[in-house]
Amino acid sequence: MATTLTDSQKPFSLDPYHVSDVFGFILPAPLTELPPYYQPWMDIAQHVTELIYSHTLRSHILKMPLLNTRFLESHRELRLAHLALSVMTMGYVWQEGENDTVKILPRNLAVPYWKVSQRLGLPPILTHADAVLANWKKRDPHGPFDMENLELLVTLPGGDSVRGFFMVTLLVELAAVPAIKSIPLVINGVQCGDAETVTRALEEISQAMEGMTDALKLMHAYVKPDVFYGIIRIYLSGWKDNSSMPAGLVYEGIQAEPMEYSGGSAAQSSLLHCFDELLGVKHEENCGAFLTRMRNYMPSSHKHLIQDISLQPSLRGFVQQEASELLTAAFQLCVTKLMALRSYHINVVSCFITVPAARARQLRRQGNSSQEETVSRAPTALEETGTGGSGIMSFLKTVRDRTRDVSLPLDNRAMQKSTNGAQPQNTQYTTHQTHLQSNTF
Repeated sequence: MATTLTDSQKPFSLDPYHVSDVFGFILPAPLTELPPYYQPWMDIAQHVTELIYSHTLRSHILKMPLLNTRFLESHRELRLAHLALSVMTMGYVWQEGENDTVKILPRNLAVPYWKVSQRLGLPPILTHADAVLANWKKRDPHGPFDMENLELLVTLPGGDSVRGFFMVTLLVELAAVPAIKSIPLVINGVQCGDAETVTRALEEISQAMEGMTDALKLMHAYVKPDVFYGIIRIYLSGWKDNSSMPAGLVYEGIQAEPMEYSGGSAAQSSLLHCFDELLGVKHEENCGAFLTRMRNYMPSSHKHLIQDISLQPSLRGFVQQEASELLTAAFQLCVTKLMALRSYHINVVSCFITVPAARARQLRRQGNSSQEETVSRAPTALEETGTGGSGIMSFLKTVRDRTRDVSLPLDNRAMQKSTNGAQPQNTQYTTHQTHLQSNTF
């Protein structure tokens, strides 16, 4: 029987975690310009790609004035500054590829980058929170939130494919919003013993997970695998677990010893961490350690949300205790949809990394690694790892398999009832999309 929350059991809410009801973890309405004092940063950040291709980015950065960060006041100003400094840093390090990296990030870039990072609680390297969550604008402010109407604020080499990679990832984040909004309903429903509310919320989460998978499928339409592997990928790579920079990178003016940071990774998105904690997915030691470390690459409020979800009463235990066919089916459907999303991610990684890597190795064996073959430009140090430093295929398969471990047995009739009952939730998801298309920001 459902109960009410006591005064000591405050309803769980997303409000303290800076999560938007409309955009989820995405930064709403990112700024496109910084105060005029910081124009030297923006002048370079907005032309990083051209300067890399002309081999002059490093010289431009070395001439850049050392600016004081104290005039950055709002959260959005700090996020844009971090994005601009991140893109400049990745370009500076990787301008000449893996065989001519640098050991020192110059003081005029390193010092303000470090200070901005400290204020945001982010590391001084390009993260998912920068490149995806805070790197977008609408071409037409009154138009829809879709691929045709979205543009990057700053970019890296890769042309249309780099835009496609970041924008499709942004749409995956957007598709998850109904699921994020349903997490408090699940948690509060478990606390109150309200199985019906939990069932409906889990159905909503399942539908959103399916929408995330559908959004991820756009990667094949907007990103060329050879361009991603041969051009884009190195600029997402960090200086931890990377043989191209085994000693890390010295941030001049911060400390004399080099530091190591992982590159951008899908594991830095808060979405799947939230789902894992909600459903009770436990990862093996190595995978779990990597995923836990990736939380340090998220905005601190989002990291705290994940931690706080993990402290709530067990959803899986509640489902087992209630022994309701519909609730069990709704829980199992969530697990199934999360596994499907992770399986499709493996498919994407195979297409954009494994297959091009095999092609690059073949070209090298044949002595035919010409610049005409885009895949031949890829760094050899990343062939078997993700940009975050993990052994990518084994990691992803292990993570998917651990998701399967939380499955609960149920009969086919219950699953059919849950699947049928979840269909009307599509209407709510469509309503959410329509609201975004009519929103002006």
